[in-house]
Amino acid sequence: MNQLKKGFPEGFLWGGAVAANQVEGAYLEDGKGLSTSDFAAYKDPYAGGEVNNFTFNVSSQELLEYTANESGYLFPKRWGIDFYHHYKEDIRLFAEMGFKVFRLSISWARIFPTGMEEKPNEKGLKFYDLVFDELKKYGIEPLVTLSHYEMPIELTKKYNGWQSRELIPLFTRFAETCFERYKDKVTYWITFNEMNMNLNSLYTGAGTLPDLVSNQEAAAYQASHYQFVASSLAIQIGKKIMPQAKIGCMICRLETYAETCNPEDQLQALKEDHINLFYPDVQVRGEYPAYMKRYFAENGIEFETLPEDFEIIRSNTADFISFSYYMTYVTKGGPDAKELSGHLVSKIKNPYIKLSDWGWPIDPIGLRITLNKLWDRYQVPLFVVENGLGAVDTLESDETVHDPYRIEYMGEHIRQMKEAVCDGVELMGYTSWGCIDLISCGTSQMSKRYGMIYVDQDDRGNGSLKRIRKDSFFWYKKVIESNGEVI
Repeated sequence: MNQLKKGFPEGFLWGGAVAANQVEGAYLEDGKGLSTSDFAAYKDPYAGGEVNNFTFNVSSQELLEYTANESGYLFPKRWGIDFYHHYKEDIRLFAEMGFKVFRLSISWARIFPTGMEEKPNEKGLKFYDLVFDELKKYGIEPLVTLSHYEMPIELTKKYNGWQSRELIPLFTRFAETCFERYKDKVTYWITFNEMNMNLNSLYTGAGTLPDLVSNQEAAAYQASHYQFVASSLAIQIGKKIMPQAKIGCMICRLETYAETCNPEDQLQALKEDHINLFYPDVQVRGEYPAYMKRYFAENGIEFETLPEDFEIIRSNTADFISFSYYMTYVTKGGPDAKELSGHLVSKIKNPYIKLSDWGWPIDPIGLRITLNKLWDRYQVPLFVVENGLGAVDTLESDETVHDPYRIEYMGEHIRQMKEAVCDGVELMGYTSWGCIDLISCGTSQMSKRYGMIYVDQDDRGNGSLKRIRKDSFFWYKKVIESNGEVI
């Protein structure tokens, strides 16, 4: 027998992750167009005592109001943390931590301002050239997401986002442009961030105004189908341009537990797991699974497809599965099962684990379970590309930030990743989410901080933008130096 694995492999990709719409700012600079994320208005997340007041859905009426009265609202993703002008400083700090990889995304609207131009915006392309060159200076590999919760807002206005097949060639032109431009600078790519977000927020995941569709669940699967085709075509194009490239898919992974050992609860957990795994089933196995065909039939879900779509999907599968992991989910069977499911945070509380400040279950062992489950099912390399703790951090008078809760959270998850590697899982790397403080995706807050680098800015965009190393910064540096042996 081969010798048992005892830890992370040599060359393991340690690093951090951000998204363009949450960090870049400069929302109209150098020819960039407006994107869907530029219309995510800040709303008091504590209104009514609810800390999970998600703000990432936008209706057609809200979009009209925001467009007509932009000065009457705050749009934090428009200013981000001004990575656009601070990227050299930020990358230098990532290098100081010892990053081997940095996950970032390319703003579609920075390259094609409306998404419909024939030629790309050269100034937008040049910005990412500068970022990739800066990463190379420090020996940091870029991991690039093509579509991370933003698209040109004009595509929402004209096509209602991914409800239209017309977006497929527009996206593949964007992808091909990026592949051709950065083929010598980027090896690792992800086509769509958390494609299963379509089921939770049509606007965020698909650029679709939910009040303009008759059946939101059917609309989510319509968008997903077009994205499957677009992703597969992008992989096909990418492999021709960059034979050495690794192009992966991504999901938001919610490991699902049954509330009890009641067979009905167990069956419901299986069904909900199927919904989650549907996305890598299509993108890695190359076909729609039978369980989803049954689900569509029994729930009256219909959407447009073409026969050739399935050959495209079958012939161009992902090289690896990347996923975000923040929490686990509890479900149960019975007549109210459907009402309880379909929420980002389960309505059923798990008494065995504690919650974050935002009510998110903290379950490191669940990460080991999910890694094993995904590896057993797919036998392709895995990549944890988002994992982190959103918390309220305090900047002390001596400009220090003590965040032992973040160190504990990350440490416990890394320990469970190590256990999974010893179980035999092939794990490529780990990029902690929000390695530097950024604008929250779901609440547009700055005060929900994930980073190991503090950014002096409040929810309304006030502050010096000074970057300050937290205690977790120095801790993570040691983790990387030891390849996960010192945690």
